[in-house]
Amino acid sequence: MRKSYEMDMTRGPLLRSILIFTLPLLLSGVLQLLFNATDIVVVGQFAGANAMASVGSTTSLFNLLINAFIGISVGANVLVARYCGEKNYDGVQQTVQTSLLTGLVGGVILVVLGIVLARPMLTLMNTPDEVIEGAVLYMRVYFIGMPATMIYNFGAAILRAYGDTRRPLYFLMAAGVMNVLGDLLFVCVLGMGVAGAAIATVVSQLGSGLLCVAYLKKRFPILHMEKDDWKTSRPEAMRLLGMGVPVGLQFSITAIGSVMLQSAVNSLGAVCVSGVAVASKIYMLLCCPFDALGSTMATYAGQNVGAKKMDRVNTGILTSSIIGSVYSVVILGVMFLWSRQISLLFVDASETVILDQARQMLLINMVFYIPLTLVNVVRFTVQGMGFSKFAILAGVCEMIGRSVVAFFLVPYFGYTAVCFASPVAWILADLFLVPAYLYCAKTLRSLFEKNAQMM
Repeated sequence: MRKSYEMDMTRGPLLRSILIFTLPLLLSGVLQLLFNATDIVVVGQFAGANAMASVGSTTSLFNLLINAFIGISVGANVLVARYCGEKNYDGVQQTVQTSLLTGLVGGVILVVLGIVLARPMLTLMNTPDEVIEGAVLYMRVYFIGMPATMIYNFGAAILRAYGDTRRPLYFLMAAGVMNVLGDLLFVCVLGMGVAGAAIATVVSQLGSGLLCVAYLKKRFPILHMEKDDWKTSRPEAMRLLGMGVPVGLQFSITAIGSVMLQSAVNSLGAVCVSGVAVASKIYMLLCCPFDALGSTMATYAGQNVGAKKMDRVNTGILTSSIIGSVYSVVILGVMFLWSRQISLLFVDASETVILDQARQMLLINMVFYIPLTLVNVVRFTVQGMGFSKFAILAGVCEMIGRSVVAFFLVPYFGYTAVCFASPVAWILADLFLVPAYLYCAKTLRSLFEKNAQMM
């Protein structure tokens, strides 16, 4: 019997299911970015523009190194959702223990990669001299908390597959409060600059990871495993990797394009780096609804494919796309009026060039938010349907778009070309994803019909 914190998305009103599942995800994404943005705000206000650029210049590199393992956590979400739809609870338990062990090992690997590769990677990215020392320090300290971060991401993916999006939100809220308090202590009171911001993040990551594991163990009897149960199931590990590695590759390939673009931005100087850093923080906050809709559709598609209800998957895509499109129009109007005022949270009003560049990038990107809606909704639906290898090709499309802009347009058109890089990437990805979804839906329908005839 399902608990009150679980959600069966294979039945009931579709719009209500999507909204109830999405809203906690949206709040989680907003809170996570707000708490992470605290690093930029506090460092920018109390340690200066160069320190802020040091923190902001590491974002794309973080994504490159972390996203492969985040993709595997998406694979865990899809598998657990599929098993929930099939009522296969043995499969759920095997996937859970395999996933958490994978997250722990992945976190340890990331600690080593982050510490070793910080300076050479930032150097290859043409990070300005006045920024690189702080960026290296921030990155090395930040990566110490990766084991806890990976455990949280895998644990949250499992809970969401069960239909529980509230508990990950609560854990994130607790961790976010720790991050804010840590920033105030280490940066404002102790004057530790970028190192203090990184230490605060590590402490908050540890808190979220421990809370997530404790809840998994205490509240889910089916997931409550004794010491002898912690043995990796080879078949389940292969299923998890088969589902998650393509998603991780897609994320990493997409991040490669972002790294190339960041390298092009770095070549334009510290002021442009700061402008992109401010715009990126606001952009990621505004994109939380798209991310939440995508994560919802991964679970939604996984459960409904497990229950062999393809009609609900089709309707779910349409409903989510309409929700995202309405939001895109509304937020464009809001930011046209107040983008400059919001940017003042990150930099002083005297930094007029940075403020102008942030506004330019935000508005150009927001004009193309409807294509971004399709990227998230369709891509995650395809992953939830079990066709995660298509995610790699979608990532290649995004990488090509950003790389072409970085290599061929930024040298001639400068910062304006940077502003169009992501829209080009989104449109290319949509041109692949929409036909890919139609193929996947047709394939599954044929498979379900064939299985029904054999029964």
